[in-house]
Amino acid sequence: MAVQDEWQQGNTRTLLVLPTGCGKTIVFAKITEDCVRLGDRVLILAHRGELLDQAADKIKKSTGLQCATEKAEHSCLGSWFRITVGSVQSMMRETRLQKFPEDYFDTIIIDEAHHAISDSYQRVLDHFHDAKVLGVTATPDRGDMRELGNVFDSLAYEYTLPQAIKDGYLSPIKAVTIPLQLDLSGVAVQSGDFKPGDLDCALEPYLEQIAREMQTYCADRKTVVFLPLIKTSQKFRDILNGFGFRAAEVNGTSEDRAEILADFDSGKYNVLCNSMLLTEGWDCPSVDCVIVLRPTKVRSLYCQMVGRGTRLCEGKDHLLLLDFLWHTERHELCRPAHLICDNSEVAEKMTEDLAEQAGCEMDIEEAAQAASDEVQQQREEALAKKLAECKKRKRKLVDPLQYEMSICAEDLSGYVPAFGWECAPPTEKQKAMLEKRGIFPDEIESAGKAKLLIERLEKRQSAGLTTPKQIRFLESRGFQHVGTWQFEAASNMISRISANNWQIPRGVVPGEYIPPVEVANYEPFGDFGTASGI
Repeated sequence: MAVQDEWQQGNTRTLLVLPTGCGKTIVFAKITEDCVRLGDRVLILAHRGELLDQAADKIKKSTGLQCATEKAEHSCLGSWFRITVGSVQSMMRETRLQKFPEDYFDTIIIDEAHHAISDSYQRVLDHFHDAKVLGVTATPDRGDMRELGNVFDSLAYEYTLPQAIKDGYLSPIKAVTIPLQLDLSGVAVQSGDFKPGDLDCALEPYLEQIAREMQTYCADRKTVVFLPLIKTSQKFRDILNGFGFRAAEVNGTSEDRAEILADFDSGKYNVLCNSMLLTEGWDCPSVDCVIVLRPTKVRSLYCQMVGRGTRLCEGKDHLLLLDFLWHTERHELCRPAHLICDNSEVAEKMTEDLAEQAGCEMDIEEAAQAASDEVQQQREEALAKKLAECKKRKRKLVDPLQYEMSICAEDLSGYVPAFGWECAPPTEKQKAMLEKRGIFPDEIESAGKAKLLIERLEKRQSAGLTTPKQIRFLESRGFQHVGTWQFEAASNMISRISANNWQIPRGVVPGEYIPPVEVANYEPFGDFGTASGI
């Protein structure tokens, strides 16, 4: 198991990333069971009572193990149970922590681990400083983990939203950009995100227009709307009811919250308004439309909101995500593109494309692929200029960007270091390994990128794919995407060119050439796998 492997390698604080709706509670329940079998005492840590109850319930149902509780007046001390579900608000208190020996818990699992950067969690982790730690989060990409990299040592396993949709575990998402521009340029930032009070003032003048747009897109859908403040949520509910919707509102003080949620689930209401209450710990698979009227810069929060509608349900073929043209001078606002794009350039291009197609439903996977293709073409054009400038240097090593583009490795070209060691410069050993394999190392800025590149080189060698030097040689002669060729095919072409006095053989058009599909065992003679070794 990936998590156990990380712990055994000394990365005692590791992360598990699963999209909302992919059963993260069941996954960490099974990990908890494995830990108990090894004799560990386990603490499940969360910031909300609903998450603790959900964890205890699913652990019991999936493993048969029962949990003690560490919350308010309840304590696990003296309990026979090896698992404790604990409220971070209770556990963080000094008077409570002092009752526990520092080695009381062997393993700590943090649900919704994007909250782990807060002081409250840090107090608990600092007290049980030798415990193994697993953080579970739905954060959609590594770029969002920069701050988490200060808490965790590694990423044990990541299952992405696009992969979950492709595998049929989550509902496809279609986004519609609504041509209604809401001005956020005057909204202040507080604690790293837009200030709710300012958002309320900016949003309120547009509520009736938004309700009118919803008549077009949401009349036959079960919709959840996220708003910045309770008063805005309540006002919008009233406006929606005036427009013919069956709208309800829930908030943290709603005494009849359970009844309202049950009625929404059963179909009594078709719109549910809330002020950030339903971002975590609530599931209603039949939701097939989400509207985010609480713009955010925090990807994990945006993912949680949209995730309320990604679960599968009979009769539901996709989730509709309404996106408004928020006007802001900053480019940090989370949009549908950020659910699926790892690369900021691709996300920005996809957002532009969705805006140009305002009013039309677009599958976000298809939109992301189209944007990726456009960015790839732009990169190739930029690379061609760069390579032309480099020709005079007669460099024998391959430019990393050329290699990444040739093998179509967007995860490499869009890589963002997250954890402390990843952000450090490449080591001399890494540079030497890259240079030995034909990559020019000076343009690689981080140890994390160097590690990923070395691993890719090793995998490609095992798979019998082209080497960096083969790529450089053949692409310098005009052949395209040599990185996708088999080693043997590249070797044969280089041999033909060598035998033809280093000229392109007659009948071969490099820009159009597609090598025959062959899989052969090979024994490389030199860097190029040819007798000459060039």
